[in-house]
Amino acid sequence: MSDRVDLPIFPLRTILFPDSKLPLRIFEPRYIDMVSRCMREDTEFGIILSRESTDPKMFETYDTGTLAKIIDWDQGEDGLLGITTKGTQKFRLVELNKQEDGLNIGTIERIEREGDYKPIEHFNHLVVLLQAILDDVNIYSDDEKNFDSASWISYRFAEILPLKIEDKQNCLEIDDPIIRLNFLEPLIKMIRESSQQ
Repeated sequence: MSDRVDLPIFPLRTILFPDSKLPLRIFEPRYIDMVSRCMREDTEFGIILSRESTDPKMFETYDTGTLAKIIDWDQGEDGLLGITTKGTQKFRLVELNKQEDGLNIGTIERIEREGDYKPIEHFNHLVVLLQAILDDVNIYSDDEKNFDSASWISYRFAEILPLKIEDKQNCLEIDDPIIRLNFLEPLIKMIRESSQQ
């Protein structure tokens, strides 16, 4: 049984992966308070995908999300608070409660980080492809890149590919990087073929 902790949960229609960066604009008072508390206490908050619902009164999220650490902040020209978060570790949501100010507080269990083992030879072509893509888009500095880690590679593909949000969530929920690469490989092939037509 892992340790359960309570922390603020930010439900979004986007997904944060471990080691990914996600810029956010913060304008609601409950989230401004949350951000200032996290920055003051150097704590993380959880980002989790909210489910689409046709009923506006229904609010649901998926059960697996990622802890976010605030690594940078600025005030935009529009006066809004801009923060950059970095995904640290996956978590499983056990329970979700709303505070009086509307902030969601989740009881979570941290999911152990995957080991950094090398991608198997079968995926060499994907490693080469990712190197080319990241050289092109320049969103990761050289010291952040980890092409020797199947986990890092699989999360980067899940992050940058134009996948359906449910497929991205599926990638987050898979707890084995080789299985995640197996899941992604046909999707990558399909995207490449359609872009070459």
